[in-house]
Amino acid sequence: MERQIKRVKSRVVKVESEDSWHFFITQANNQDCPVMVHFTAAWCVPSVAMNPLFEELAFSYQDILFLCVDVDDVKGVASKMEINAMPTFLLMKQGTQIDKLVGANPDEIRKKVAGFAHQIRSHK
Repeated sequence: MERQIKRVKSRVVKVESEDSWHFFITQANNQDCPVMVHFTAAWCVPSVAMNPLFEELAFSYQDILFLCVDVDDVKGVASKMEINAMPTFLLMKQGTQIDKLVGANPDEIRKKVAGFAHQIRSHK
């Protein structure tokens, strides 16, 4: 019996350039959509280990835009956002950083995004 594997499309958007960063942030701002960003690097094992969690959160919180930025590919954005360690997670609203979490701590990441989602939903 052949098993069917169902591929689910990712809800995490990979930022490929500074131009795409500005595009996604501008779109989110225009739509009053909050943003969560995962700053990562392919060589950073803890960062890569957070990818499944980030995908899970993206499916759980569909009213938040989830972006992934590889700091080696988009150095300008990492520098502008003052990213010095990976993984780093930013919560943003209207282009402004609301919260920042450095490190691979799944429980803390879940807690922060849940609080962030609650905060933005209560202000709508």
